[in-house]
Amino acid sequence: MSQPRSPARRRWLLGASGLAGSAALAGWSWSRHAPPPIPGALLGADATLGHRLRTGDVPEPTQTLETDVLIVGGGISGLAAGLRLHDAGVSFLLAEMEDAVGGHSRAGANEISAYPWGAHYVPLPSEESVAVRHLFERLGVITGYDPAGLPVYDDYALCADPDERLLMHGQWQDGLLPQLGVSAEEHGEYRRFFDRMAAFKNLRGKDGRRAFAIPIDASSADPDLRTLDRISFRKWLDREGYRGEHLRWLLDYSCRDDYGAGLDEVSAWAGIHYFASRSGRAANAESDTVLTWPEGNGWLVDKLRAPIADRIRTRALAVRVQDGKRPATDLFLPDENRVLRVHARAVVLAVPRFVARRIVRSDRLGIDDRDFRYSPWLVANLTLDRLPAGPGAELAWDNVVYGSPMLGYVVATHQGLAMRPRRTVITWYWPLDHLPPPAAREQALARGAEAWKSLIHAEVLRLHPELEGAIRRIDLRLWGHAMIRPHPGFIWGEARRQALRQHPPIFFAHSDMAGISIFEEAYTYGVKAAEGVLDHLGARA
Repeated sequence: MSQPRSPARRRWLLGASGLAGSAALAGWSWSRHAPPPIPGALLGADATLGHRLRTGDVPEPTQTLETDVLIVGGGISGLAAGLRLHDAGVSFLLAEMEDAVGGHSRAGANEISAYPWGAHYVPLPSEESVAVRHLFERLGVITGYDPAGLPVYDDYALCADPDERLLMHGQWQDGLLPQLGVSAEEHGEYRRFFDRMAAFKNLRGKDGRRAFAIPIDASSADPDLRTLDRISFRKWLDREGYRGEHLRWLLDYSCRDDYGAGLDEVSAWAGIHYFASRSGRAANAESDTVLTWPEGNGWLVDKLRAPIADRIRTRALAVRVQDGKRPATDLFLPDENRVLRVHARAVVLAVPRFVARRIVRSDRLGIDDRDFRYSPWLVANLTLDRLPAGPGAELAWDNVVYGSPMLGYVVATHQGLAMRPRRTVITWYWPLDHLPPPAAREQALARGAEAWKSLIHAEVLRLHPELEGAIRRIDLRLWGHAMIRPHPGFIWGEARRQALRQHPPIFFAHSDMAGISIFEEAYTYGVKAAEGVLDHLGARA
């Protein structure tokens, strides 16, 4: 959630699943009997604060504050902008609505382990991901370079083996590419498809740029390539003759995994990008290895937050930003029931487009979010007294279930130093794509904690009956707008092109500007916005 997961590692010979548009939630009935009461909380954005944003029902300002820059939003983009301004010696305030920064990369912890609440890994950064590579050098994730110039990564951050397994026909198999019951003809189709993706990975457009790159804006502008954005991934597969059930399952899962939507709702350009864009290399790891931590990308959040912690104000909701030479922003402080007005020389809006549209008062910006579609997700963290097991391949970091509307789970203790911990936390990911996003959000918000826990409990025991009586706690978090959907026509369309325009002294920074919600995009847009601010202020260091 960049992101729940993306395709870096052996996803070329991995697997995927997804019954996009599968059975409605209310129709699921997996329990043989009602589960016993299990402790746990349903978390999510502060609905009361959100209501204030919609209605504008806040007091008049009672205090004013002056600063060089105000950053609105404490997700990865906002933190990246803050760190860049900090390095340049520029005064700023970062305002975050929630009680902690991190956005969809937030993490939690209990007595057993830290665990992610959303995004949980980053692939090896490509050569185009310059800002991310610099960050990883700074944080010691990249510890040096070999004589050939390949980066050496911290061993602790490299995902440990086994990294992935797939449950299919009651048996766990290594890797995620379906193998059980797959015909020789379909294996041939696998080879044909992945050979095609390898060709796309190495392809450069007429302008000499990589056809599919990260960040997306480094990709080729070749019109012949960009036409792939105009049709759905499914239509492209039909056109190219990729029809095998198991391959389609893989690709549908892959799209649901990174975009929260299946083959019909994702453009062919975005679908191919999933497989063709990861080009990072390492001196001490295979190119498909990913970087991860027990708390997922929450580890990166903590590292980004630490240098600027004294400039962050949480529980501060931006309710209006008045455009002008020196923008005035009103921050509602719910714990004090008052409004603080902040005058700044520049404002960075590190928030989704639909939030920016609600809070900016401007005659010149014309913020339009109608073509921006966001996928809702549920993430559940389960505290277990014993490890999941099952026939076949042993427990891996990433454990995926063929044919389930849920994607599966990652194991928080997988990166730990203990050879085989007795207790663990597993993080379960569920893209709610069975309905159009507005209807799925409405249904999700209407379901209470006990109903959600019952659904998760039943599915866990369906897959792992050996965990009966071992589930000690189920905590859940709803993400109503977890990730931007790259629907056909969006990535290279007019709406995103307009969103990329900056309007000094107001600057925008969010992963939805890319059309895909991954760490590399969020971080890069934050850095670029901060550098735009520095140019505007004449303060570039």
